[in-house]
Amino acid sequence: MRVLLLVGFCFLCLNCEDKQSKSKTKNNTSKTETKVVEKDTTPVREYPYVSKDNVMDFFLDYATNNKENKVRIITSVGAIDILLYDKTKFHRANFIFLTKQGAFDNTQFHRVVKNFIIQGGNTDNVKVAAKRYKIGHYLLPTDTKRGYTHKRGVISMPSSEVENPHKLASPYEFFITQQDAYHLDGDYTVFGEVIKGMDIVDKINAVKVDEADWPMRNIYIKKVEIID
Repeated sequence: MRVLLLVGFCFLCLNCEDKQSKSKTKNNTSKTETKVVEKDTTPVREYPYVSKDNVMDFFLDYATNNKENKVRIITSVGAIDILLYDKTKFHRANFIFLTKQGAFDNTQFHRVVKNFIIQGGNTDNVKVAAKRYKIGHYLLPTDTKRGYTHKRGVISMPSSEVENPHKLASPYEFFITQQDAYHLDGDYTVFGEVIKGMDIVDKINAVKVDEADWPMRNIYIKKVEIID
């Protein structure tokens, strides 16, 4: 009788161990088969690629929804604060848009003409070039009948280097007049003026340059930021 009870007890224990083992195996299998779904972290593009086909419509809309009109150009020799004119809405909108995209950051004042202008926005930085390539390829038409003149301390937009009888403006470059330059009126768009930092403009205009008017010591635009 004792033998039968002992055999029965052993069988019961083995059976329980087998069930526990199967239960653990099932639980482990369940955990192993659980799939982790990763979220798509690719940034959503907030604006279209800007081209000659959509540039005017894009900036008309952008000007309406982005009213900022003051920026600070932080250079390697000091800061220059600029007021952008509301009347030249396409050029104001373009400058605000590119500022928000960081398109002017890590560029240079690449052309300095004594007692005339300092011109900025150009660069051989490949990262900046790649960023601009993604933003778009376009030119802006002149807007010269708003009553603004090329007096000392205004910001204006140069023509593109391409064959350009209508003097369409290169959106990624700009120049600031160090002296009155009224002979430029009617050809280039004045779209703002320096409200603080003309001493920095004068300092940049005084640097030594080579035969191509490129500063012998690089003058960097570290960052352009919106201040209002």
